[in-house]
Amino acid sequence: MSGAKKAAGTGGDRARPASGMGDTIPITARGEAALIVRGQRVLIRPTFAALVAAEEELGALFPLAERAAAGGLGIGEMAGLIWHCVEARDGLSREDVGAAVVEMGIAKAVPVLRTVLVQILQGR
Repeated sequence: MSGAKKAAGTGGDRARPASGMGDTIPITARGEAALIVRGQRVLIRPTFAALVAAEEELGALFPLAERAAAGGLGIGEMAGLIWHCVEARDGLSREDVGAAVVEMGIAKAVPVLRTVLVQILQGR
């Protein structure tokens, strides 16, 4: 069972390739998540550089996290924060990420956002 958990991205030391597609499976213990964009699983990894870039665009991250907790985060802010944390963009645009969030629905995108916000607030 522990092998199944690791394959599902619930633990482990490093990202592993997904079933032959070259994708990576997120490691939640490292603050990673995944999002399907244009039919591809993309790794969302809130690195220091990604969070600095997000902060430069969106403003201080702590107030952003507070707005998110209060339900006051706009879809553009949500997509922007996620966009900055996309590990390998490989031809994807910010609009692709925003469209993926809209397509899946905000409620289903919240777990990805929550993972990023937890990383911002708590770290690893």
